[in-house]
Amino acid sequence: MRMIAIAALAGMLALPATAHEFGPAGLMDRTNRTELPPLTLASGKPLAEETYQLKSGGYYTIEITSDGSAELAIAGPEFFRAIWINEVVINDIEIRPLGVASLEFDDEGTAKISFVAITPGSYTVMIPGTTGESQRASFVIK
Repeated sequence: MRMIAIAALAGMLALPATAHEFGPAGLMDRTNRTELPPLTLASGKPLAEETYQLKSGGYYTIEITSDGSAELAIAGPEFFRAIWINEVVINDIEIRPLGVASLEFDDEGTAKISFVAITPGSYTVMIPGTTGESQRASFVIK
C-alpha cells in the first residue's frame, strides 16, 4: 500500500510533457542562449539589418559595437523594461544592473548584453536625436 502512495505522489510531482529540459543550470545555461546579430553604432551606417524576432522566455545575447566615428548612444527604455537583463559586459567587466535606459559610447568599443525577453510587444531602440529609419532597431517579443 505504501508503494502505491509513493508512486501516486511521484506522478503528481512529475513535470508535464511540455516542460523544457534545460538541465542543471536551467534557462541561464550557456547552451540555451541565442546569439543575436550585433547592433552597430557608426556615423551614417544602419543600426541593424532587420527586425529582431524574440520569444518571451527566451535567453539572448547581443553585442552593441561602436566604431568610434562619432560619440553615439543607443536608447530604448521601453525595450529595456520589457526584458530582464542578466548582465552587461564591457572590457571583460560584468555589470549586473537593475535596469538600463541607454548606453553611450564616447569612443570605439563593444558592450555585450545577455537578457531574457519577458513582455510581448513591438519595441524600438534608436540613436537619440535621429529620425532616420536606419538609425533604429526593431524588436518583436512574441
